[in-house]
Amino acid sequence: MLEHSSFCYGDTVNDALETSLRLVRAQAALVKRFDARLSALHGVSFADLAVLRCLGQAEGGRMRRVDLALALGLSASGVTRGLIPLERIGLVVREPDPRDARVAYAALTPTGRERLEEMERTAGEVADDVFADEVWAGGGLAALVDLLDALPGVGDDSGGPDAAARRGARREARDGARGGQPESADNRHG
Repeated sequence: MLEHSSFCYGDTVNDALETSLRLVRAQAALVKRFDARLSALHGVSFADLAVLRCLGQAEGGRMRRVDLALALGLSASGVTRGLIPLERIGLVVREPDPRDARVAYAALTPTGRERLEEMERTAGEVADDVFADEVWAGGGLAALVDLLDALPGVGDDSGGPDAAARRGARREARDGARGGQPESADNRHG
């Protein structure tokens, strides 16, 4: 059994459940750190940043709301609720589809694109701080990415017979982009 670090974890928990609980706890701790910094500097949450990043990476800076929900792993109504404050502060606009009145797009505004760049710099600083410990140097961060990508529904794919090959190709692409250097605090986010 894994060593337990909190009273919330019992002695009868199996390793897979223990690991799942730790992942949830780690996710909550990360979101709390990102939320604190993003909120203080930009008035947005980490969830808002995720929405804005999806839109920023989409062709034309816009996506159908249903596609945005799928990309974020949220319900359509969850995305709609999340977009409302971003629309209010002028980072996102709702665009109807001229050919289908049932379809609505969420689109990044020019202000939204500009602010997104600022938010990504801030989030990159937080991430660098989170992963500054020596344990992440020398490939530790890349190994974590590979392990997380192996979880069903987490990586670019949800498994399948050639998932390991796709993960290897992504790892090689990352290493190639760094000139073959392992992941370190000096070559992350920039």
